Amino acid sequence: MKPPAVLLLTTFLLASCSSKLAPEQALRTAQAYTEIDWQPRTWHIRHGKDNKGIMVHTPDTTLAKHGDKRGYWTPQKMAKGMPYKWGGFDTPESFLQGLREGKKAGDIANTYKIRNDNAAISDESVGIDCSGFISRCWGLDRHVSTRDLPALCDPVSWEDLRMGDILLKKGHVLMFITRQGEYIVGYEAGPIPTWRSRRCAIRVSYLKAKDYSPWRYKNMAEPRFSTDTPQYNIDFTGEGWKTGPY
Repeated sequence: MKPPAVLLLTTFLLASCSSKLAPEQALRTAQAYTEIDWQPRTWHIRHGKDNKGIMVHTPDTTLAKHGDKRGYWTPQKMAKGMPYKWGGFDTPESFLQGLREGKKAGDIANTYKIRNDNAAISDESVGIDCSGFISRCWGLDRHVSTRDLPALCDPVSWEDLRMGDILLKKGHVLMFITRQGEYIVGYEAGPIPTWRSRRCAIRVSYLKAKDYSPWRYKNMAEPRFSTDTPQYNIDFTGEGWKTGPY
């Protein structure tokens, strides 16, 4: 059962006495998820029910046989980026440990997962989902859902976005890094084009059309170098990038 938003806000207020989170630290955490290298094995694949009867689909390349072409990792071939897992809240360390223990690498979102919510989280898989990713980047000690993230935030304008802020809509969230022209560059544990953590570039017009809204974590500090925002070579044909609309 998910904690109510009022409980999350109360917990946040009690914790807010501590030092604020530097947005640069949030960025470093995001990079750790997107740059992690790991070795998939055949036993990390599952397309079927776990021991509790929960349906699991790992985002390996055989996922295409089950109606989704967004699988990205192949057994015996090194993979990059932590795979998406419904309800996932792993750290890079716990993810790698889970793989060593024979757990499955990821578990995609689908109508079954959405319908069953928390009851569809498999403890036999490891990985991270979109709000778990943000929760980790913000240094939270629990997985906060997309429904409950606003209780920890203040709304901001599109013009006032800065590193470490989020763009949120029903069911999905991504972290803002910088804006380059008509594109926003960010980090997410996302489904497009693959089910994994990665850096992305998305048209602002697309985000607005899809009802994303900008928010800032209440315990986020000012950037240390507000005029030295990272710039990226946006190569939309490269692996790990996306544009909208899709």
